[in-house]
Amino acid sequence: MQKSVVAIGIFDGVHRGHQKILARAREVANALTLPVVALTFHPHPTAVLAPDRQPLLLVNIHSRVELLEHCGAEDVEVITFSKEFAALSPSAFIEDILLGQLNAAHVVVGENFSFGSKASGSIADIKKYVDADSVALLSDDSGVISSTRIRAHVARGEMESAHALLGRPHFLQGEVIHGEKRGREIGYPTANLEQLIGMAIPPDGIYAGYLSVEDAADNRLPAAISIGTNPTFPPTYPGERPRQVEAYALDRNDLDLYGQRATIEFLSYLRPTIAFPGLEPLLAQMALDCAQAKGVIAQLGDNGTRW
Repeated sequence: MQKSVVAIGIFDGVHRGHQKILARAREVANALTLPVVALTFHPHPTAVLAPDRQPLLLVNIHSRVELLEHCGAEDVEVITFSKEFAALSPSAFIEDILLGQLNAAHVVVGENFSFGSKASGSIADIKKYVDADSVALLSDDSGVISSTRIRAHVARGEMESAHALLGRPHFLQGEVIHGEKRGREIGYPTANLEQLIGMAIPPDGIYAGYLSVEDAADNRLPAAISIGTNPTFPPTYPGERPRQVEAYALDRNDLDLYGQRATIEFLSYLRPTIAFPGLEPLLAQMALDCAQAKGVIAQLGDNGTRW
């Protein structure tokens, strides 16, 4: 097995701080003419060790792998995190995983990285076996850039602030499912994402952003996005309507996206979701929302790039 430079972390969101770790791994790998392997864990360790405190995820595991590869990893190793894995001693983790499984020649971690049973392992333990670097945590004027900070911004609808820390817009991915088709009936057909359990979803409201579909000819389309329960209309089916994340590709009525995997990116919060007294005032507001979304997207320009 070829030796590798291993970057280790949960990497939820693959934010700018994580990108700094990967950049250091890439620098070492280039000097050694070796590939970078990103080692990450799924599910989130907190979901296993303290499920009542598990965080909402910024990206699903599919997107995390994709982002890690985009940020310089030739390969991504996903370890299933379990109570049995958490109980490994630091030496067992190093010998079995880093050396035995990944043949690490060099290891790169963030300076707050710990591992093994009761988080008792540190970079000092790794250095007993193999060369290793700890990368200083990246900070801005408000403190350390972290997944926790970004989740808080997303929860408040502060999409520009989340974007600044992520280095890209916050996005959600999922399969496009059939909804109530009310948008299509009123001239605003939307792509409704499947229920995104456990994901960091912004608060109810209208947003400017992008809609992308994998392998589509027209990819990354400017969009107006709605999150909420569509309070203007009663639900088609009995019971409480679930929160919906849906995007209307601006000025496009010709898309058939059902069953495809879509990405919705959030650039900016526009307004809260409200119940309108009828269809006409709703349509008037939707026209204003689309115009405002176009203006926001045009203003952001290249700053809206997903990668």
